[in-house]
Amino acid sequence: MNVTDDRAKSAFGNEQDKRTYRKAVQGKEKFLKKFGDDSGATYHLASADVPVIGEALGVRNLVMDHTGEALDLLRDAANAPKPDLTPRTVEGADGAPVVVGNIRMGFGHYRISMAMASAAHAMGYTPYWLDLASFDQTTGSKVIAYQNDLYSLGSRLSQKIGLFNRLYWEPLNSEGFRKLSYNAGDQKNAELCVPLFADLPRDVPYVGTHVWPAQAAVHAGLTHVVNAIPDNWPMALHLAEGAIHTVQTPSAYLGYHQLRGMDPKRQLKPMPMDSLVYTGHYIDHELVANIAHDCEARRRRLLGGAPIRYLISVGGAGAQQELFAAIIERLLPYVRTDQAALLINVGDHRDVWEGLLKSVEGLGTTAQTHFNSFAEVAHLAKGALDGDLTGVHAFCDNDIFSAVYSSNLLMRCSDVLVTKPSEFSFYPVPKLMIHRVGGHEAWGAIRAAEVGDGTYEIDDTDEVLAMIDSFQLDRELVAFMCDNIEAADRIGVYDGAYKVVDLAVNGIR
Repeated sequence: MNVTDDRAKSAFGNEQDKRTYRKAVQGKEKFLKKFGDDSGATYHLASADVPVIGEALGVRNLVMDHTGEALDLLRDAANAPKPDLTPRTVEGADGAPVVVGNIRMGFGHYRISMAMASAAHAMGYTPYWLDLASFDQTTGSKVIAYQNDLYSLGSRLSQKIGLFNRLYWEPLNSEGFRKLSYNAGDQKNAELCVPLFADLPRDVPYVGTHVWPAQAAVHAGLTHVVNAIPDNWPMALHLAEGAIHTVQTPSAYLGYHQLRGMDPKRQLKPMPMDSLVYTGHYIDHELVANIAHDCEARRRRLLGGAPIRYLISVGGAGAQQELFAAIIERLLPYVRTDQAALLINVGDHRDVWEGLLKSVEGLGTTAQTHFNSFAEVAHLAKGALDGDLTGVHAFCDNDIFSAVYSSNLLMRCSDVLVTKPSEFSFYPVPKLMIHRVGGHEAWGAIRAAEVGDGTYEIDDTDEVLAMIDSFQLDRELVAFMCDNIEAADRIGVYDGAYKVVDLAVNGIR
């Protein structure tokens, strides 16, 4: 499949300079030499079961298969009947397909993908999971894996080496990725993923939860592409001209509309109105539909004297281990006196858990582990919704779907989520926002603080520990966040995933 246009030359009528374009072309050629050229290859897809989320979210996985089954499943997508169901009140049913294009770049983009699949399922559609990083034999997947490894390494180094963080990582993540010139390189690299789209009908509803899957879908000629932009800081990194761009906050809407700060040397032409939509936060149906119940349960526990439940969720890069150790050390005395309970999800980072055991005295003898058993996690989370929960519980799973989705289950029965300002910033659960990993995350904490469902970003360890003490001494602080969650829910702040799915199916109306 050949790319018929060259979107690296400009973005929304803003021309890239010749040097930037030449560098983008050279970057693509470098990857072709490194990983091979498969632009002439024909790849076929078929659907398969998805561990864990397949049953919960009704999602099917698109995998490599010579039969091309996916083509038969999806070719009539545009003509398939569209369910007329109401989100939140109707269980999902098999219906017309919605493809969710994603990659693992940390856990955040997977988390958005799960939210989209959940919303699509609840609205009566059948979500199909297309992970562009999972096709190991293809050039595009090799490029994504290479870049993801670099990003994960940078995230970890930024937490260990202050000078590296201050002089390189923070500027790259806040200003480097913001530049319009950065988009040119990504556009050329996304062309390398086009062969994976051979079996997809041009008019299948498609949601990209990272810019590369969105750009690749546009390059491949898909016509119903939504680019679900993460974070709350406008960056040219996230532009995929030809797609409908969605954002989670009003400030991001204005920033993207003006392409704010994406070229300090000139005033850029704004994005067209039909390219950008403010939807609200991308949240799973299961979480949105149960906001009232879960907030009321939190108030009942908090004000009734039960242990305050803290969920610590380690991100996909496995960074911030020293800070997590300090938080756990502060909480253990509260746990031992039944004033707090602690849930620690290290995702698929067993090494992080081993490091915490070495750093925190007594953790190993206190914690009950729930490793590589999603059924066990689900059983605990369900029982804790309206039942008791004490002690320390640790979660780890080698399966990426279990690792990510476990936090979704545990959020509902938690009182405080301890997290960096990642995609968790937008979730309807009270949040203690610790220091960011990358400058682009800073505005996520600002959004949470303004909505009132989380604290401001706290970048000093002693201040984080002081906030924990305040939660313990004044339980009304967490109840206050619950009030704000319910107020935001009443005006649709958390309905973004439903709206994104609707845009993928129906476009802007």
